Amino acid sequence: MRDTHQNRGSDELLSQSGVTVMAPAAPHHADNNNQDSAAKKVKLEQNVGKPSRVIHIRNIPNETTEAEIIQLGLPFGRVTNVLVLKGKNQAFLEMAEEISAVAMVAYFGGCVAQLRGRAVYVQFSNHKELKTDQTHSNAVSALPHSISASAQAALQAAQAISNSAGAALVAGAGAALQPANGGTEIQGGPNTVLRVIIEHMLYPIVLDVLYSIFQRYGKVLKIVTFTKNNSFQALIQYPDTLSAQTAKTALDGQNIYNGCCTLRIDYSKMTCLNVKYNNDKSRDYTNPTLPSGDSDAHQLLTSGGVLAPQFLGLGSGLASPYGVGVGGVGLPAFGALTLTPASPALRALAAPPLPLATVLLVSNLNEEMVTPDALFTLFGVYGDVQRVKILYNKKDSALIQMAEPHQAHLAMTHMDKLRVFGKAMRVMLSKHQTVQLPKEGQPDAGLTRDYSQSPLHRFKKPGSKNYQNIYPPSATLHLSNIPATVSEDDIKDAFTKRGFTIKAFKFFPKDRKMALVQLPSIDDAVAALIKMHNYQLSESNHLRVSFSKSSI
Repeated sequence: MRDTHQNRGSDELLSQSGVTVMAPAAPHHADNNNQDSAAKKVKLEQNVGKPSRVIHIRNIPNETTEAEIIQLGLPFGRVTNVLVLKGKNQAFLEMAEEISAVAMVAYFGGCVAQLRGRAVYVQFSNHKELKTDQTHSNAVSALPHSISASAQAALQAAQAISNSAGAALVAGAGAALQPANGGTEIQGGPNTVLRVIIEHMLYPIVLDVLYSIFQRYGKVLKIVTFTKNNSFQALIQYPDTLSAQTAKTALDGQNIYNGCCTLRIDYSKMTCLNVKYNNDKSRDYTNPTLPSGDSDAHQLLTSGGVLAPQFLGLGSGLASPYGVGVGGVGLPAFGALTLTPASPALRALAAPPLPLATVLLVSNLNEEMVTPDALFTLFGVYGDVQRVKILYNKKDSALIQMAEPHQAHLAMTHMDKLRVFGKAMRVMLSKHQTVQLPKEGQPDAGLTRDYSQSPLHRFKKPGSKNYQNIYPPSATLHLSNIPATVSEDDIKDAFTKRGFTIKAFKFFPKDRKMALVQLPSIDDAVAALIKMHNYQLSESNHLRVSFSKSSI
């Protein structure tokens, strides 16, 4: 039955799924035989230039849900129907207003939409309407390509939100709604002010990053950031409840950066933010003439790197913090990056206001002691090192290429001015985009190494738990992958034979595979990490070493 459906054209699938396709100048099937549909087998939509309320989306992943298709269109206006053809990797989305569909197609004409990390293609359908045939409801539920109950529920929820806000989004683009009740909060409805808490904040978050993410769901009026209970928080005000609700639904639980900086969002008790200063801590986007106050002058985000939700990948640079329209439809611009569904995470690799560099320039190294392998091991604590090049004519300096920009930033943050083999190492971003491997015959003396295929990378898996255990260099090291046959004395002896003094040692009470070892100083711990990481403890076990936040 499923194979039969997968071999039919999309028009017939629509009609057989209990959904009548209303297309002008396109005659309906007189009956349900396959004669007409045979000529249309696996037919893609051809009439993509004429505006229609129905959007045709191609190349969707097999696991795409109706809710994700709805979310793709929701910022542009009210969605009235949806149909996912998983066997065809296609979907149809019907908007309430043609102008919303026009805005959506125009916007994604200027940048690439993504669903679950795959680029999808958005165009007008040659169908003018998707009309559910209620008389075929039993047949609908029996077919794999029918509109699911979850999609109907999602549509009803979207409609309820729109009704409570008093209007639908006009012209797409997250345009600001005027509340139907004269500007006051609707009784019992969600507030227009969101409270955002950043968890696992291993990477600094600036106000412009928050603006660029949240403006995707409506016009952001004001933002106030602050630290409370040792956590970074923000209050974000929208002009209407629909925008706030949509932003909360889409972003709650997402990660701003891969594996860290998780957004926890709820509604604030406040109904309006009072912003006195426009600076790096607060901003009133409706009043750009406010003074900057005593805070440091904020840095504008001048290079891309802010991403849309997990199902979008938007592709133009953020030109100013006040939002620049794309394609004339008023949508905010975003950084030219892509996304993967990392559990579920925004895989945003930004370092505002720094450029999206992956190569570090490291200087003031102890050239008598340092090797490519030593740098690979040390910098591997903060990211997956791809290549290392010690400069041939300046051996106290090296270029180190990380897998991702935020890894380079983490390494720079934690290791600039760190003492390594007796010298304070300097770490900064390089202008180089990659570390070049030496050409054949070019003198190198083994100073350049490619580690892209190394089995010792710590962060290969998206959303790796190792991101949650990144700490600054310390005198205490975290040891893992210890086999049950290895004792405390065995480990101490291994460190002692390599010339290290052990001040304290402790196995984890509930897991003897891990332990803490304390050395006399951070300098000693850095050297020990370089020497002892990947030390062979048994035939099948190699020691894993990182910095610990704890002490013994």
